[in-house]
Amino acid sequence: MANEEVIIWHNPRCSKSREALKLLQEEGIEPEVYKYLDEHPTKEEIRKVLEMIGAKPREIMRTKEKLYKELGLKDVDDDEKLIEAMAEHPRLIERPIVVKGGKAVLGRPPQKVLELVKGN
Repeated sequence: MANEEVIIWHNPRCSKSREALKLLQEEGIEPEVYKYLDEHPTKEEIRKVLEMIGAKPREIMRTKEKLYKELGLKDVDDDEKLIEAMAEHPRLIERPIVVKGGKAVLGRPPQKVLELVKGN
């Protein structure tokens, strides 16, 4: 079986993100670390991750984030506008997100990343 690349959308300041990265490393996996707060993901990258997770935009948004409330996103029903908000303000994206082989998972709880990489 080919060794598929594993990518983690990572925020080093987030304990859940650090925990997910540690779990991967304990499995002998050195994922590509994508610091999405430094290199903002494009709307297309966000759409692709949503498709891989099988989620709607709000399902990967930090709805308790102060910025979410400030931008009035609770009342937005347009998925495209939510994606635009995440592309413009990546801290609205819940983390960590782990991608492998055309699939992705939101690592909440962090143990969910193991289900993806182990294929369970």
